Amino acid sequence: MKIDISGKVAIVSGSTAGIGLGISQALAQSGATVVVIGRESGKVDEALATIRQAVPGAELRGLVADLGTAEGAEKLFAAEPRADILVNNLGIFNDVDFFDAPDSEWTRFYEVNVISGVRLSRHYTPGMVEKGWGRVIFVSSESGVATPADMINYGVTKSANLAVSHGLAKRLAGTGVTVNAILPGPTFTDGLEHMLKDAVAKSGRSARDEADVFVRNARPTSIIQRAANVDEVANLVAYIASPLSSATTGAALRVDGGVVDSMAI
Repeated sequence: MKIDISGKVAIVSGSTAGIGLGISQALAQSGATVVVIGRESGKVDEALATIRQAVPGAELRGLVADLGTAEGAEKLFAAEPRADILVNNLGIFNDVDFFDAPDSEWTRFYEVNVISGVRLSRHYTPGMVEKGWGRVIFVSSESGVATPADMINYGVTKSANLAVSHGLAKRLAGTGVTVNAILPGPTFTDGLEHMLKDAVAKSGRSARDEADVFVRNARPTSIIQRAANVDEVANLVAYIASPLSSATTGAALRVDGGVVDSMAI
């Protein structure tokens, strides 16, 4: 089985680090022209250099824009009016107690984690329908199914990603455009490493080892008993973005290491 998306234009929101960067690299490896987007020019340049080092000859374009805002989305639409593959990966998270999160924090999370993907999907899917082919992928989370007590606002937005994805798949029925969500579990990214920096300093363990300890303690239902690697998540996205996944739509696909203790979603 060969994943080949040559000739396709892929837009990945939030793609300068973490899972978004890994997805961009996987799509470039599979032949797509990938648009890498971030809020800071330096980080966009670093991401492009990282992908080019891993995938010599990769077809890449970079854009500096804040896709958590309507203005940033319009900047993207002007620069890249059409796409074949859209990965709504942009998201923020933190561990704030329910009683310490004001309305403004709930609104910020909703705008970035939910509305950004709504805006991009609303713009790009009509062009996909015209072509009779397209892929829209929402990066949700196992937290969208099993809401964590210490990140309720985050979990709610990830549940919303699932609802938008499933509803949009039905709205685009029979068009050749598929819409799916993936649900990563704890993944070893720079964001997780930053969250665990105090624990690393206290324990003396490496960041990777501390991440695995975190999973065993905070997500004891994990079957793999470790944090996933970014490429393990990105590989699933590359498949879903390809023609090979043509019968998969409206799905919520877990790559959570078995954290969600269920045979279904």
